[in-house]
Amino acid sequence: MPTLKDIAQHVGVSISTVSRVMNNDLSRHISMETKSKIWKAAKELGYASSETKADAPAKTRRSGKPAYRAGCLVSVSQTKYNHPYFSPILAGIEKKLGELGCSLVSVITLEEIGDGIAMGRYAEERSLDGMIVIEGVPADVYASIKQTVPAVVGIDITDPTVPVITYDRVEAAKSAVRHLIEQGHERIGFIGGAGLTGDMEREKRYRGYRDAMQEAGLPIDRRFVINTGWDVNVGYTQMLELLSGSGSDVPTAVFAASDMLAISAMRAAAEREKSIPEDIAFVGLDNIEVSQYTSPPLTTVHIPKSEIGIMAAKSLVDQMKGDNPLPYRMVMPHQLIERQSTQVSRL
Repeated sequence: MPTLKDIAQHVGVSISTVSRVMNNDLSRHISMETKSKIWKAAKELGYASSETKADAPAKTRRSGKPAYRAGCLVSVSQTKYNHPYFSPILAGIEKKLGELGCSLVSVITLEEIGDGIAMGRYAEERSLDGMIVIEGVPADVYASIKQTVPAVVGIDITDPTVPVITYDRVEAAKSAVRHLIEQGHERIGFIGGAGLTGDMEREKRYRGYRDAMQEAGLPIDRRFVINTGWDVNVGYTQMLELLSGSGSDVPTAVFAASDMLAISAMRAAAEREKSIPEDIAFVGLDNIEVSQYTSPPLTTVHIPKSEIGIMAAKSLVDQMKGDNPLPYRMVMPHQLIERQSTQVSRL
């Protein structure tokens, strides 16, 4: 059965755009050309039409079983970098909700929704029974969700009153940095960004980097810490600048808080004619699909993205049904995937 993600990839638009068109959402302008392409792709791929979907809740209700309407709020723009991290999570959510007979009627980004007032109006207009919030959002937006949506589940958010599906970002980052230390590296850099607080010291992946360095008795050279604001272009530019130095002015290894940041930094290293990993090694975090195809393939920490989405969807349906009245925190496992970006040839 094709999904919204399949249609989005077929047309070349975001999942939220497909969601709006399929659900006749007029809150954002979408050109007739784009709408036509989406409907055409849906028909070609065999996706159920909106009319068919509209009949489904009524049929379900007549059978005596409630039909639930779920929404999803993503903390970042879906079009930026084509969401190599968030897309598998969304796919897992949509797949599991469909299996459980629940309709995913809305996928929206924080950039699109704006403030808390708009969020509350949005949820009420769509009669949402539940919402999955993916990563941290501003307090006013989150408060509005809690006030207007009966059931809420978070993915990597901080709220002890709702079910949360997450992974240990501190430990995941530490495993990456420890791997570099085990390879004999001491001058290890960091590429990442701050969270909603704007304070790098509080960002979990930076904390993992810092703790691993401190536990190994290694100093952190502030010149090697790059705050990109999660912008790959900034990471690429700053890595170019950093690698213009030589000797002790340049790190021998870098931990990047996302694979996308690692890939842009590796491009900068190549342009500075640095051999990877002989001159400088790289470790990323996420294990996005493209990481295995970089040159050389990127060592990274695997995060079970699809499984996180699946568990969040199941938790939301349980909450909407009242089967899980108590909140809980489910921590998913992570795993270091060693590839050639850190493996120095012993031949």
